[in-house]
Amino acid sequence: MRIIETKASARIGLLGNPSDGYFGKTISIAIKDFRASVVLYEWPELEIVLGYQDRGLFNGIDDLVEDVRLNGLYGGLRLIKASIKLFADYCRQKEFPLSSQNFALRYETEIPRQVGLAGSSAIITATFRALMDFYRIEIPNEILANLILEVETMEIGIEAGLQDRVCQVYEGLVFMDFNEAYFKANGHGRYQSLDPDLLPPLFLAYREDLSQISGIYHSNLRERWKLGDPKVVKAMQTFGELAEEGKHCLVERDYDRLATLIDRNFDIRSELVELDPANVEMIHLARRLGVCAKYAGSGGSIVGICEEDDRFLRLKEEFGRLGCKVIRPNVQELKPGPD
Repeated sequence: MRIIETKASARIGLLGNPSDGYFGKTISIAIKDFRASVVLYEWPELEIVLGYQDRGLFNGIDDLVEDVRLNGLYGGLRLIKASIKLFADYCRQKEFPLSSQNFALRYETEIPRQVGLAGSSAIITATFRALMDFYRIEIPNEILANLILEVETMEIGIEAGLQDRVCQVYEGLVFMDFNEAYFKANGHGRYQSLDPDLLPPLFLAYREDLSQISGIYHSNLRERWKLGDPKVVKAMQTFGELAEEGKHCLVERDYDRLATLIDRNFDIRSELVELDPANVEMIHLARRLGVCAKYAGSGGSIVGICEEDDRFLRLKEEFGRLGCKVIRPNVQELKPGPD
């Protein structure tokens, strides 16, 4: 019996987010510290084995409430089902033959929930990789990222952009340009894999008690952007410019300037919408300790540059008092990718 195991990593947005959904530019990092994994194997029926996030047995009402707070009302089951459905639709559209052999599929994830580290899209990405392996179907990376996004936006109805999916498909350190004219002509953006060795020493701080579904944040921006709100339109353009300049900073190893861009990315975001004060407190603490900081996603985790080991230890100590965990993210190695 053939057993297939696939993984997809958590994502850190270094610069430019959330402009990926608005024809902007971003730089993102796939990290090995947290991953979602899928195991798929031949089985008489098509069976999805429920994961811990889909459990129906609880120790009591407080346990149930905590589970809903962290995992929502649906867990990962809907992500798996929607992924299989869209994969099948795509293969039939492309007239790719699918064997009649059924399979069982189970998933696990160690990515902290709803803290802006792209946990949902990691589950979908790992599922697509397993299905592609099982049916021996090849999907180009740029198309695969689009399909993973469609699972969330079209099948489930979650507001999202391409950044997470592109980063998790290409892995490592990725620069993305979602130029509108190019995107409409080609159906995808320009994606460039960069050498992770260009990165300065980073820190990632996150706290699960501040979990927030990213679609809540993006939905308001989307409406304002569609209405042509000049403040939002200008901000998305500026986010993209920060990412473009940030790429040059990485190549030149100008980390002082990169730190300024990271701070500016958050400051612009804070001017657009009212942010959760507890999330903002994380940013302020980092800056008081002498390091730059911005959201790694949509809230609940932050990323910044921290070159000195003694300062990093101070970060761990001070953030620990807020109930936060701090790590030095382990970035995936450079893989062959787009030029």
